[in-house]
Amino acid sequence: MTSVSYISTRGGAPRLGFEDVLLAGLARDGGLYVPESWPALDAATIAGFAGRPFAEVAAEIIGRFSGEELPTRVLGEMAADAYATFGHAAVTPLVQLDAQTFVLELFHGPTLAFKDVAMQMLARLMDHVLEKRGQRVTIVGATSGDTGGAAIEAFRTSKRVDVVILFPDGRVSDVQRRMMTTPTETNVHAVAIDGTFDDCQALVKAMFNDHAFRDSVALAGVNSINWARIVAQVTYYFVAAVALGAPHRSVAFTVPTGNFGDIFAGYVAKQMGLPVADLVIASNENDILPRTLETGTYEMRDVVATSSPSMDIQISSNFERYLFEASGRDDAYVRNAFASLAQSRRFDTGRVAMGLSQEFSARAASEADVAQAIRHVAATSGYLMDPHTACAYVAASSVHKAGRGVPRVVLSTAHPAKFPDAMEAITGSRPGLPPRLAGLMSAPERFERLANDLATVERFVESRARAVREGQTAKGGA
Repeated sequence: MTSVSYISTRGGAPRLGFEDVLLAGLARDGGLYVPESWPALDAATIAGFAGRPFAEVAAEIIGRFSGEELPTRVLGEMAADAYATFGHAAVTPLVQLDAQTFVLELFHGPTLAFKDVAMQMLARLMDHVLEKRGQRVTIVGATSGDTGGAAIEAFRTSKRVDVVILFPDGRVSDVQRRMMTTPTETNVHAVAIDGTFDDCQALVKAMFNDHAFRDSVALAGVNSINWARIVAQVTYYFVAAVALGAPHRSVAFTVPTGNFGDIFAGYVAKQMGLPVADLVIASNENDILPRTLETGTYEMRDVVATSSPSMDIQISSNFERYLFEASGRDDAYVRNAFASLAQSRRFDTGRVAMGLSQEFSARAASEADVAQAIRHVAATSGYLMDPHTACAYVAASSVHKAGRGVPRVVLSTAHPAKFPDAMEAITGSRPGLPPRLAGLMSAPERFERLANDLATVERFVESRARAVREGQTAKGGA
């Protein structure tokens, strides 16, 4: 097996190997890492995934991106351990709604959200690398709801990682907040920021771009800017498609999309050889991506609070990775686009606009659309969708590029019990949490409230980072 090198979308950071990219998160030039080339899987290899355990497929997929840095045996052991935490033996089972439509349930992990699929694996990868190097890191992440709980759950027993998660105060559900604020381990910290998710994300990016601070706390990232997150999510596209007949037939996927990481994993699977008939971007009323496809202009507006808070986003960070690919890996194009976004809150997609509309379809769902879809599916199939999944169902039902006879897979990214207030307003009843989480709503909470101020947040992180107290110097680009 050969080594795999990674480059930044903005062209100003050094090439790194998989382990360094894993610890670095954001590149030092402000860009995102992508592999120098896409590994290709032939039809026989893809067909060979049929009937195999999810963990085995995950180890093989991730191994194509880690190369010789991670021994096959070690990677397999980590994957088996990560996915043993899930409440369903299939890890990401498919449920059929009608002749053509299937739901891919990604919420059987410990925090009932698709983020667990990548985060449980990421924690094991990072612990392995840090143990080997004798290092500590400080993870700082932003969450619109699900990433934070998944990160805290995955890293709460880590001996080498301190975690600080920023979430928008009052803009996540009670269940989402409690998944971040009830763990008692002293290495995990939840922080409510006076602002939106985009404000939280901007603070995290600013900390990564403050290189003196970044080095002093050995900063690492677990948001979907971290390439390993994307890689781990690629697995379920292959597993679902093979279960529905790939590579001998193509499959369409509809993805609830906020930060563009989950759907970009589908794009990666397609680049690797998976026959994907269509990738449909499903948005809520925060419709920046559907508008971009329609107009050719990426233009930020104010964030609107909806029943699907994980998608209440106007800055889709992983869109940068797609723009880099679609522009022929033109880092100058990417730099100019995001300089324009920072200055004027917009940029024109220009020469990539046609490719974008060919590669993806898109549909935004109104709050009325979401409620109607949840009620309709419950009445016709007895299946209860959460609001994010309902956005995807609306999009899948209205976009028909893939044609008749092509299976449509709707990604279900969260359990409906994570949004009891929204579900009660729509259906008249509150879905219950699984028995293993019965004590969540009564457990004491522990979190800080901080202003939307970089210096204030940096001081808080420094006070909690063991890497600072031990005087560790960041290594390997982290």
